[in-house]
Amino acid sequence: MKTVSILVLETAIPAAIVDPRYMFTAVNEFYKTAGHQPFFKVQLVGLTKEVKLNDGLISIHPDVLLKDVKKTDLIIIPAISGDVKTAIKKNKEFLPWITEQYKGGAEAASLCIGAFILASTGLLKGKECSTHWLFTNDFKDMFPDVRLVGDKIVTEQNGLYSSGGATSYWTLLLYLVEKYTSREMSIMASKFFLLEMGRNTQSPFVMFKGQKDHDDAEIVKAQEFIEKHYHAKLTVEELSNQFGIGRRTFERRFKKATSNTVVEYMQRVKMEAAKQQLETGRKTVNEVMYDVGYTDTKAFRDVFKKVTGMSPVDYRGKYN
Repeated sequence: MKTVSILVLETAIPAAIVDPRYMFTAVNEFYKTAGHQPFFKVQLVGLTKEVKLNDGLISIHPDVLLKDVKKTDLIIIPAISGDVKTAIKKNKEFLPWITEQYKGGAEAASLCIGAFILASTGLLKGKECSTHWLFTNDFKDMFPDVRLVGDKIVTEQNGLYSSGGATSYWTLLLYLVEKYTSREMSIMASKFFLLEMGRNTQSPFVMFKGQKDHDDAEIVKAQEFIEKHYHAKLTVEELSNQFGIGRRTFERRFKKATSNTVVEYMQRVKMEAAKQQLETGRKTVNEVMYDVGYTDTKAFRDVFKKVTGMSPVDYRGKYN
């Protein structure tokens, strides 16, 4: 029997505690129905006997206190809410325990922005990690030694797992069920919970908002210019001349400030405008393409698919 320890973090999102518990206990029921013993021992682990969440509206009573858990097989780190730095500080007592358990053979999985807690242990240094797309810039700033792959829904490296944003953690839970039990059991879980299997990217859900929380005023002006003139065919040379900065210096400052190259930023802005038109308008894909400054159908389609993981036609069919 594998022990699953779901951490009841301070400021955790309640659903990110309840849902994993429901998933693993449901799998136990599947085993019992088939005449077998339960596969998982599922326990909620906290620092105190009662943890109040959502401004005291919800109380969760852990099954066991952190100090009493000597060994576990799988640690589930739920998503957190509010200011991430405050949340890390409030949950700092969990960090050495997670590290100790991992070094003792346990695996650890973070759900959504629970990745900030996992990264705070130092275990993700040099490894891949995913989190909610809305927090990618914050994550990069706080953990530059972690290889953030913000488009992925599930990552796995050396017994450390992470999931993308919000309810995409259900995909990670299915993944863990399959890894610990069997493909057949994960299929049963997907049917029971009505979950789509095989999702591997959160790209279609990403809303690009350029990183402007920096001190380079000229680059902010350049970003705003790009966003205002997304329909134009701008070049890096034209932009650097527009703001009186040498091209190489402009590109270096832009990448440092925004974490994107100038070309990447222009593409993301254009694709975000295209997505909005495909979601709400009646224009054809070609009309949208021209509106955002593209004349080459293949180039537009390739960039759109690179950014969203879908073709423009498929995207419109799904979201319009």
